[in-house]
Amino acid sequence: MSFDAIAFALVIISVILLIGKWIRLKVPLFQKLFLPSSIIGGFFALLLGPEVLGRMVEATTGDEAMAFGIFTEDMYDVWAELPGLLINVVFACLFIGFAIPRLQEVWRTGGPQVALGYTISWAQYVVGILLAITVLTPIFNLDPAVGALIEISFVGGHGTAAGLGDTFEAIGFPEGQDLALGLATIGILSGVIIGIIFINWAARKGITNTLAHPKDLSTDQKTGIVQKENRESAGELTTSPISIEPLAFHAGLVGLAIFIGYLILEFFVWLEDMTWGSAYDLYLFEYVPLFPIAMIGGIIIQIVIAKTDRSEVVDRPTISRIQGFALDILIVSAMATLSLQVIGDNIVPFVLLAVAGIVLNVVMFMFLAPRMIPSYWFERGMGDLGQSTGVAATGIMLMQIVDPENRTPALQAFGYKQILFEPMVGGGLFTAASIPFIVQFGPVPVLIAVTILMIAFWLLGVLYFGKNKAER
Repeated sequence: MSFDAIAFALVIISVILLIGKWIRLKVPLFQKLFLPSSIIGGFFALLLGPEVLGRMVEATTGDEAMAFGIFTEDMYDVWAELPGLLINVVFACLFIGFAIPRLQEVWRTGGPQVALGYTISWAQYVVGILLAITVLTPIFNLDPAVGALIEISFVGGHGTAAGLGDTFEAIGFPEGQDLALGLATIGILSGVIIGIIFINWAARKGITNTLAHPKDLSTDQKTGIVQKENRESAGELTTSPISIEPLAFHAGLVGLAIFIGYLILEFFVWLEDMTWGSAYDLYLFEYVPLFPIAMIGGIIIQIVIAKTDRSEVVDRPTISRIQGFALDILIVSAMATLSLQVIGDNIVPFVLLAVAGIVLNVVMFMFLAPRMIPSYWFERGMGDLGQSTGVAATGIMLMQIVDPENRTPALQAFGYKQILFEPMVGGGLFTAASIPFIVQFGPVPVLIAVTILMIAFWLLGVLYFGKNKAER
């Protein structure tokens, strides 16, 4: 494949992202559902690609001239590789430039969210693996790793699902990625819809005094275009463009984080091969993708920055823009290359996983949030509900609706939660290692382990944080 073909594929996917934004502006339903333009653009590309338009033309005319829809095979091949690359950028950016507070403050403020978030994530593994060993594997002959898909898709989201493509391939379960991407889409849709339903319910019941009714949402929130009077700077020029362009400097930090992660991962692959791997035929790191280790690379860089960056040349908003750009392109490319055939062939397991995940999240939110979160349980719990169904961005969006003026500690507690939450689940180390664990140890030992963890965090939330419940 020529460099021109790769460059043109990137140009076209950028145009598709703009088309997604235009569609969102023109379709009020998409605004009410708060669908990201990247998902809309991804669906647009999916419809005009090989899975829909290509199949329709071939079925109607018998001609394979449009086998890839309006796109080319080279474009499709490039897009299929983008998610695995860009997810490293997304996770490398998580902690660079992020001023990590004292652990005591993180635990005091964000502890209830940590306990609730972990309880839900471990419960998703428990329910998923139970489904796998009782129904999905014996009846539908799916790989036992299918039990990890609820947490990978709902908490991890499209980025994590796409980033684990090589892992699914390595264990001989390539359809797992398409199922995970489909479930991630269901997760975001259900997170927004169920969240809005709960917000309306809370408004009628008077559960909170901070609630902004969904009908009163600002133009900024509905259209996704920030009005002039509300606009903020996307970042600061911390370095002189004469010496180095600030964006290039920050991109270099992200690249360095990924490179450090790569070295760490390669070291453990080598160590495993030289020790327990060859001795006991037990291999884990060869299945672990790079992106959670790139996050560790970012943490290492941030530790160095905290000790040496006296001039404060690292600008967190600029890092966030790099992360957001990578995530948007990642989602478009992942959705554009989604295999509807795989989902159609596994429609019953797909529906079972989706329904189980949605019901579990709703029940856990209603039952645990009031008992674990000592104050403002609804405002703070909405962030966890959103994240458990549709990644962190959905949780933040729901909190902004329910508490637009930040009169509660919801947003701060949610941010602190990520420091102790993201490194492990929701795309972190355990999320990436869950599939190798199931492959190497079998689903039952993993089920026992996650059940113990679920109960432990459940008790921590209810007996430790819940007993300190205060009146609002």
